[in-house]
Order: sequence, then C-alpha cells, then structure tokens
Amino acid sequence: MKDEQANVAPLLDRIRAALDPTGRPFEIVVIDDGSTDGTHAELCRHAYNDNRIKVVRLRRNFGQTAALQAGIDFASGDVLVTMDGDLQNDPADIPLMVDKLNEGYDAVLGQRANRQDKLFVRKVPSLIANWIIRRVLHVPFKDFGCTLRAMRRDVAESLPLYGEMHRFVTVLAIQYGARVTQIPVRHHARTAGATKYGLSRTIRVILDLITVKFLDSYITRPMHFLGTAGLAFMGLGVVSLAATWLMKITGGTFMTGNPLLLLSVMFELIGMQCILMGLLGEVISRTYFESQGKSSYSVRDTVNVDESRRLAA
Repeated sequence: MKDEQANVAPLLDRIRAALDPTGRPFEIVVIDDGSTDGTHAELCRHAYNDNRIKVVRLRRNFGQTAALQAGIDFASGDVLVTMDGDLQNDPADIPLMVDKLNEGYDAVLGQRANRQDKLFVRKVPSLIANWIIRRVLHVPFKDFGCTLRAMRRDVAESLPLYGEMHRFVTVLAIQYGARVTQIPVRHHARTAGATKYGLSRTIRVILDLITVKFLDSYITRPMHFLGTAGLAFMGLGVVSLAATWLMKITGGTFMTGNPLLLLSVMFELIGMQCILMGLLGEVISRTYFESQGKSSYSVRDTVNVDESRRLAA
C-alpha cells in the first residue's frame, strides 16, 4: 500500500474478522511502498499490538509489481493471498478463495462483480485491456486486474515479477502450468485515499502484453520469431527487385529512378537485421537457461523419483 493511512485500521480489522473464525493460522504481511503520509506509523502501531502483522517498508515507491514481489519474499505460509490496501476488495472473500484452492487448484483469482469504479477512468480502460489480453494470449478469464488472489507458494515464487508484470499474474501462472480458476468477489467503492491509476495504464498494458506474448511463445526459440520475420522481409525485397527488373524490361524505366529498387534494398537490410537479432536472441536465451541452471519446464509431482533429482528439476 502507498499513502493509505485512513485505510490501515479498517483493512487490518476486516482481515482479522474474516480469518479468525476459520481457526487457521495466518499472518498479515503489509508492504509499505514508500508512503509519504502516516501510513507507516499507523502500521507499526498495529504491528506492536499483534505479532501476526508483519510490516515491510520499502525505501521508496517501487510500484505495485515490486511490492507484490516483496510480499511473496517475506511471506512464510504455504498459501499466499494478495490484495490491495484500498479496501475495494473485501477480506471476507478470502476464506472462500482458500476453500476453492483446496479443491485442487494452484491459484484462485478474483473477478470483481458489480465493480464500483468510475466508468471512463477505470472500468472502460480495464474492459479494453482485458479484451486485448484474452484475444492475444487466448486466456479465458474475464478480469485480469483484480488483485485479490490466492496462490500456492510454488506458483507465487515462480512468477517472474519485474517492470509492471503484476497485471499478468494470471497469465504467468498459467504459463507456469498452474491449475487456475476464477470466482466472483465483492468490490466496493473507494472511501478513503486516492487511486494511483488512470487512463495511461491501458497503453502500458499493451506494451507489457507484447513482452508477455514473446516470452510465452518464443523465450526458448527467438529465432523462430525473428527469423521468420527476417525471411518475410527478404522475400518482399526479392519481389520488389523482380518488379523493378520487370518494369525495366517492359517499359524502359531506369532502375536507378525506380523507388522499388530502394524499397528492395530496405527490405533486404531489415530482413538481415531480424535474422541477426534472432541469432543474438538464441545466444542470450541459452545463456539465460544454462548459466543460471534454469529449466525450460516445471514439474508438478513425481512418482518413484529420487528426491535430489526432483529438487534439481
């Protein structure tokens, strides 16, 4: 949370009210993402009175993705539930999500029902972004922006969270091979504090979407993408050059005055650049996986496999 002083007390009270009756042990890890008001002091006051509240204060505002990663890093449970600190998500939905998780899922995502946000500033950009993500990544879920999620630890730790990838937690979990479902959750209008999002986030979603799509489809074979594009451009260059020759033979047009000649040269150069970038991408991909001991797959479980081999995988 950032600058949510007025929401600290009601948020913590509602979380405890939702989880105490379940009888399950829990902790509340709160990430103070560089607040400049009295948020940190208010958090500390509650943490001193309840040791289940863990407060992590970042040195400055690093953004929601970094805060989410910090929460995962400092949490100690086997099941992690994430949510914003603005009280628009309802902590009363947490037990329902955990129960759904226990039905055999690796991640349960919230879908904001009857969303209480401004139409043109929040809801319309979100609808556009969700539609684009569904069409490009072929993921069936309707709401990718709800921050109320329940995940098993192995799934949460597998998420490559950097930049502003918090918007793609659903997609990243599916790419990891997690069994994911989505259930309706309550959504409330903001009653205190100010939103940190606006129309500009739609543009950022589109840019991040390009990254996610490339990493999903071509992280282990970048030459397939860039090489295909390179060959296509070089093919266009050949067609353009052939058209130049044909025009020269049939009409007597000078080749040096024909713009198609320059176009063919440009296509060939672009094609060569794409192929060279593909080769560089192959080298970087191999360095990424081999130098860090990373695997190109993830294992769900094993039978009659040596434990040391399972952990290595």
